[in-house]
Amino acid sequence: MSLTWIVILPFAGSLCAAFLPSHARNTAAWLAGGVALACVALTFQFYPQMMGGAVVRDVVQWAPSLGLDFTFRMDGFAWLFAMLVTVMGALVILYARYYMAPQDPVPRFFSFFLAFMGAMLGVVLSGNLIQLVVFWELTSLTSFMLIAYWYHRADARRGARMALTVTAGGGLCLLAGVLILGRIVGSYDLDAVLASGELVRAHSWYLPALILIALGALTKSAQFPFHFWLPHAMAAPTPVSVYLHSATMVKAGVFLLVRLWPVLAGTDAWFWIIGSAGLSSLVLGAYMAIFQRDMKGVLAYSTISHLGLITLLLGLNSALALIAAIFHIVNHATFKASLFMAAGMVDHETGTRDLSRLSGLYRAMPLTATLATVGAAAMAGVPLLNGFISKEMFFTETIFISGNLITRLGLPAMAVIWGIFSVAYSLRFILQVFFGPSARDLPRNPHEPPRWMLLPSALLVAACLVVGMVPAKTIEPYLDVASLSVLGADMPLHSLAVWHGVSLPLIMSLLAMAGGVLLYRALGKYQQGTAVVPLVDRFHLDGKRIFEFLLEKLDVSARGLTQWLSTERLQVQLLLLICAAFASALIPLSHGGLPEGDMSVAAIDPAFAMMWLVGAVCAIAAAAQAKYHRLAALSLSGAAGLATCMTFVWFSAPDLALTQLVVEVVTLVLILLGLRWLPPRYKSIDDDARSLGARIRARSRRLRDLGLAIVAGAGMTILSFAVLTRQAGEGISPFFIENSLLLAGGANVINVILVDFRGFDTLGEITVLGIVALTVFALLRRFRPAPESMGLTPQQQEQDAQTGRSPPDPHALLPVGPMMLPAVIVQLLLPVAGMVAVFFLLRGHNEPGGGFVAGLIVTTAVILQYLVGGTAWAESRTRIHPQYWIALGLLCAAGAGVSAWLAPRQFLSALTWHTTLPVIGELHLSTVLLFDLGVFLLVVGAAVLILVALAHQSRRGHRKAAPTHVEPKYEVAPGEMPSTPATAYALVQPNKGD
Repeated sequence: MSLTWIVILPFAGSLCAAFLPSHARNTAAWLAGGVALACVALTFQFYPQMMGGAVVRDVVQWAPSLGLDFTFRMDGFAWLFAMLVTVMGALVILYARYYMAPQDPVPRFFSFFLAFMGAMLGVVLSGNLIQLVVFWELTSLTSFMLIAYWYHRADARRGARMALTVTAGGGLCLLAGVLILGRIVGSYDLDAVLASGELVRAHSWYLPALILIALGALTKSAQFPFHFWLPHAMAAPTPVSVYLHSATMVKAGVFLLVRLWPVLAGTDAWFWIIGSAGLSSLVLGAYMAIFQRDMKGVLAYSTISHLGLITLLLGLNSALALIAAIFHIVNHATFKASLFMAAGMVDHETGTRDLSRLSGLYRAMPLTATLATVGAAAMAGVPLLNGFISKEMFFTETIFISGNLITRLGLPAMAVIWGIFSVAYSLRFILQVFFGPSARDLPRNPHEPPRWMLLPSALLVAACLVVGMVPAKTIEPYLDVASLSVLGADMPLHSLAVWHGVSLPLIMSLLAMAGGVLLYRALGKYQQGTAVVPLVDRFHLDGKRIFEFLLEKLDVSARGLTQWLSTERLQVQLLLLICAAFASALIPLSHGGLPEGDMSVAAIDPAFAMMWLVGAVCAIAAAAQAKYHRLAALSLSGAAGLATCMTFVWFSAPDLALTQLVVEVVTLVLILLGLRWLPPRYKSIDDDARSLGARIRARSRRLRDLGLAIVAGAGMTILSFAVLTRQAGEGISPFFIENSLLLAGGANVINVILVDFRGFDTLGEITVLGIVALTVFALLRRFRPAPESMGLTPQQQEQDAQTGRSPPDPHALLPVGPMMLPAVIVQLLLPVAGMVAVFFLLRGHNEPGGGFVAGLIVTTAVILQYLVGGTAWAESRTRIHPQYWIALGLLCAAGAGVSAWLAPRQFLSALTWHTTLPVIGELHLSTVLLFDLGVFLLVVGAAVLILVALAHQSRRGHRKAAPTHVEPKYEVAPGEMPSTPATAYALVQPNKGD
């Protein structure tokens, strides 16, 4: 289970950090650092096994019948990448402790950071392709939260949205490609996929799978043409940029290409798709880095370029190129992280990263300048540094490329041009910031940062030096472990050395360095940091503009489609939904027909027929009254629901009857509470004067709706009749009846289906319920009805505007028939209802009841308290925190599923314990009770949250209604309460104080 703990620990630390107070800066840093170091230790302990070529696995059953399990897998390459993620994470946490300002909510930062680390470790250690995609998308989500950490800044919000849109879109393409790949292989297990390279490359679906997977990898690693999101992600705090560029996020794309290299590489399609994207990013990123004004902008475009180098190496279909790519992944992480830290220290101590304002900082910050200079030299490929070795390996691979003359000559030439550009922007990054005359009018007086802030950068720079001077004794053993796990028997002979004699790659390196110096001197007018990039800006090749143009067109198209398909009138939307449902049912029936049942029809019971006749009359009357009297329509629809409830009782379905009854009560009262705030239906004085054509059109719409209702109702009647006339042993019902007690340990078949056989569906349903409750609360709390709709006089409105609000009536009474019931008596119902709810909760697995019914019983009692106590009671109960009830309910339900893994068994499998206590006797416990408890808590929390939102609406508004300048000629329809016209609602502003 050590592999599993490597992934779990960061997420557990993230949850702990999220609950720390905002001022607990040191506690959050110690927590995050401890988690990172623990992950480093857990990962490093596998090194002896990796040296032996072993593959370590941890498997947690999820849905084995579908071939889906939580599988964590570590080989040499995954070990090297996991070490990179965890070690770099520990260094960045130390750096962030001193970088983040005291006023920043640091625990929130470390919570997001640890979740990001856990997501990345999940990608690296996933042994199942579907699981890898889940963690892949989780990295997009967590990076979105980190990039938008300073959400008060518009550039942070824009950069985060852009990053999420591009990378999440690529993640969807990756999911499609993975599904195709799994279909080809017949399994989503990574070991099975890696062993099926010949099968995949020979399959007709190879090219679509390659394109989709490449889209996922290239968008994540910011490769052309998807490179534009990365520079805009620089709005994030510098520690985020350090981690995102060095070991996570953008490295996930190249990690995936290396991971699937044995399966997808070795074809011309791979060479042209991956190689072309890498070559374009290599040159374009280096070229644009030369002209950036922001220090982090230079580093961002250089990251695109170096990732392009790695991608190009992977696209060359060479085993030695793969080894060079893995080596440069590590090298780039070390020098790029140190450079980003240096940029952050300059910004931290001077208040700016603008190259046009910075100069001569070596005098004030000599240690920072020295570290940055060494890191930039490694990035430029200066000898005796790690970047020089991997750059020479890259040059070597471009020389020995096979193909036509253009490829053989063009690729080495582009490599030299890239080297020239990289030297030029590295010189500009160092010389313009740290040398020359001392800068003036800086926001802050520059000085060295704290020594502990310098330590991570110093360690990384030392790694650049040591690896660059003695690579064979430092990095080569780890590189061999990683490369062997990918290449296996195809592992070629190679050696890392600083000096290979005078060779063509060495000459190319010298030409690149000399050309970079000359280019830097030739571009003197750009040394002050112009915002214009020659050629790129002239021909409008900015990816951001294209992205925003496409988003705008997409928004316009979506708006037009919405206007075409939708309308503000609910009736039209319901018409479309019913037509779509009818067509969906009609299409399969038109092919296979409707099977006839072989059971005889029983005689109609007069009592049952009378009950349904009453229900039908109530339903028709509700539809007829809906236009004129909402309260009457609601009451009649409740009576129709009661007829349905009695039908369940008639057919011996007490569970359904009990649930239906409580649902009818709760929904009826909640809708009744909300009716007051709906715009009233008005009957125009000029109705009788309408034209004949308007009356004909209205009549035709009603006839159309009537016809559709008759057809849809008749269809449902025919389907129900066909189901009810089948033999009892047909279909899937016998399976549940026979196996409910045997497999799930429960005699109540309905409850067992909900919490066991279809527990995952129920978990999704209660999640949707919680989301709906939160959405309703969020919408209603930002809207306050106009004072006129509350029946307030102008004097009361003026009083509310001055005092903020008027106190509710403390003497609220509940009318019951001819007498009034005091509020104190109704309050006694709450503990009684609680006892009844607990009774139904505990017996639900074997008798009628369950968490849903128990939750609705408590909800009914709470609603009664509201009806008696009014808005004062409901708003005073906000200290109950129904949001916490929703969260706790979801945790309980999910915890019931996760507990099965401890067995180990499938997710949501029921675990039971039988024990005998001295006084109580035999005791039967099951995780099903925990699941039902989660349903109970969520139902109560969702209902109370909606009730609180309605109570918020019921208070007297403390803003005057905005003048509508409308004098409608309306009279209120019968049964409606006097209110303001609908036009006034659109002009009332939300209460910004809430």
